[in-house]
Amino acid sequence: MSTREIEIGNIRIGADNPLAFIAGPCVIEDEISTVKAAEKLKGYAEQLKIPLIFKSSYYKSNRTSVNSFSGPGIDAGLKILNKVKEITGLPVISDIHSADEAEKAATILDILQIPAFLCRQTNIVLSAAKTGKPVNIKKGQFLAPWDVKNIIEKVVSTGNNKLMITERGTSFGYNNLVADMRSMPIIRGFGFPVVYDATHSIQLPGGMGISSGGQREFIEPLARSAVAAGCDVIFMEVHEDPDSAPCDGPSMLKMESFPTIAKRLSELNDLVKSW
Repeated sequence: MSTREIEIGNIRIGADNPLAFIAGPCVIEDEISTVKAAEKLKGYAEQLKIPLIFKSSYYKSNRTSVNSFSGPGIDAGLKILNKVKEITGLPVISDIHSADEAEKAATILDILQIPAFLCRQTNIVLSAAKTGKPVNIKKGQFLAPWDVKNIIEKVVSTGNNKLMITERGTSFGYNNLVADMRSMPIIRGFGFPVVYDATHSIQLPGGMGISSGGQREFIEPLARSAVAAGCDVIFMEVHEDPDSAPCDGPSMLKMESFPTIAKRLSELNDLVKSW
C-alpha cells in the first residue's frame, strides 16, 4: 500500500521512496556536542546513502522529575539547530509544546513535531499545520492506531497535507510499553507515511523512580519488525555515551551502533519492497 509523498528539502518520504531515518540526541545539551553529533550522522548518511533528518529537542516538557534536565529552551535551542543546518545541510526536527511556539519554531525547523502526550491538543496541532511546514505527530501512548484518523483530519482541514504519524508504543501496565506492529499498515491505510520510534518504544516510563528506564537491547529487533511491517521512517535517538546522557539515556542507541543498524534496516526495507 502506497502513501502520499512528503518532501523535506531534498528528502522524499513515503510512496515508494527509500527508508528514511530521523536521528540525534534526545535533547540539546550544548552547541558543541549537538553539532558534533550532527556531523557524525551526516557522515554515516553519506556513507550509507540514506536519507537522514537530524533530531534534538530544544526543550523537553514531559519530564519525570522537576529536577530532570529539560534543554536550553526555544531561543537558544533554535539557534543551535540553525547552526546544525548551516554546517551539515541536514534538515532538522524538534518538538513544540504549545500553539504559541509553532510560528517561531517554523522559522528554523524543517519539520514540527508534536509530542505524544499533546497529540490530541487541537490548538497545537492546528497551529503547527497552519505554518505550512511538514508536521510529525507522535501517536499518544493512550491511543489505538485507528484513533489517529481524527488527528489527520485536523491537520488536513488547514490545507496542509505534509503529515507523518509516529508509532512510539502503547501503555501496557505500569512503567511499560508495547509496540503493536499492526499500527504500521493500519495508519498507512489513511494515506500518510508512518514513522516508527524505535527508541521511545523500548522506554520504561518512570521506571527508575525519578527518571525513565529503557531496554536498549530491543531497539534493533523492534525496528526490524517495523520495517518488515511497512514503516516509511525509522526514528532513533542516539548519543555518544547514552549511559551518561542527562535525558533518556537508557533508551538511546550508542552512536557507534547507528551505521550498522541503519544499513541492516535499509537492506531489509529493500527486500520487503521487492516482494
